[in-house]
Amino acid sequence: MVGSWTDADVERVRGRLEELVAGLPGVVTEDAHGHIGLLVRGKRLAWVFIDHHGDGRLALCVKAPPGELETLVAADLLRYFRPAYVRGWVGVELHAVEPDWAEIGALLEQAWRMRAGKHATAAYDARRPG
Repeated sequence: MVGSWTDADVERVRGRLEELVAGLPGVVTEDAHGHIGLLVRGKRLAWVFIDHHGDGRLALCVKAPPGELETLVAADLLRYFRPAYVRGWVGVELHAVEPDWAEIGALLEQAWRMRAGKHATAAYDARRPG
């Protein structure tokens, strides 16, 4: 099943995600296996899945702590889902419903904190206002 998004939709999502992670030190974007990956220190913190295994979705798959998936799915089953083939990750629909970019930004920062390491997160926190 192929989704109803276009290449322009994929590029719009990519651009928005790159804006959200621009302030997170060390995050790089890569194209891999037909998808878009976000990494820090060589560790993946998120994927943009484009029709992953024929699921028909344009979706973000982001690393998350235990319990996060269940909490988000219980709050909004249309927006959040359990991604196939991965554990400890949250699926976020990016096309069928309007993305909540503020929430996505928070999820990306949380994933970055899980992957970046103690020194990087301490330095990041030290330079943030307030």
